[in-house]
Amino acid sequence: MRGGCRLFPLLLLALLRGLCHGREPAPGAVTCGSVLKLLNTRHSVRLHSHEVKYGSGSGQQSVTGVEASDDANSYWRIRGKSDGSCQRGTPVKCGQAIRLTHVNTGKNLHTHHFPSPLSNNQEVSAFGDDGEGDDLDIWIVQCSGTYWEREDAVRFKHVGTEVFLSITGEQYGHPIRGQREVHGMPSANHHNYWKAMEGVFIKPSMDPAKHDEL
Repeated sequence: MRGGCRLFPLLLLALLRGLCHGREPAPGAVTCGSVLKLLNTRHSVRLHSHEVKYGSGSGQQSVTGVEASDDANSYWRIRGKSDGSCQRGTPVKCGQAIRLTHVNTGKNLHTHHFPSPLSNNQEVSAFGDDGEGDDLDIWIVQCSGTYWEREDAVRFKHVGTEVFLSITGEQYGHPIRGQREVHGMPSANHHNYWKAMEGVFIKPSMDPAKHDEL
C-alpha cells in the first residue's frame, strides 16, 4: 500500500497495532489457530524444534529451549484435540485439550515413556507428519481463569502420561550447543510455567483473512 502504515484508517490501525509499529497488542485470550512462541518464565528460553533427531531414546525430532527471540523454528500453531474441536479464532479455555504443531516441520509436541537425554526426566519430542500424530500429542492448558490469557503464565499437562512441559536448565553440546533440554516432569513447579510471546493471534471477531500480530 502506498504510504505504508500511515494510510490505514484509524480503526484498522488499532486492530493491527504491532504489525506496523512493533508493539504488543492489548492483552487478550490466546485463540485456536494462532501461531506463537512460548517462553519458559523461569529460564527465559523459548520452546523450539528443528530437524535434529535425538541420538538416544525415541530417536524422534528433538525439542529444546533457545534464548533467541527471533528464531523462526520457535513458532507453534494452536490446534484442537481433534479436527473441528478448536474453531479458528475461538478463545482457548483453561482446562482445554490442545495440540501444539511446530510450524516449520509440521510435527506435534509429544511425550512418552522414554528418558530425556540429559536430566533423565521424560523425553519431549516432535512427532507426526503434516500435523497428524497420535493420542500422545494432547496437552491440557492449566490456567487460573476462564481462558488462556496472553499476559498469564500457564502450564501444559500431558494427557497420556500426566507430566508437565518443563525446563530445568540442562544444556546440550554439539550439534545444538547451548540449547536447553525440554522434558516432562511429574510435579507442578516453577520450572513449568510458559507465557505466550511473539506471534500471529487470530481474533474471535475477525475475518479469517485478517490477523493481529506481535
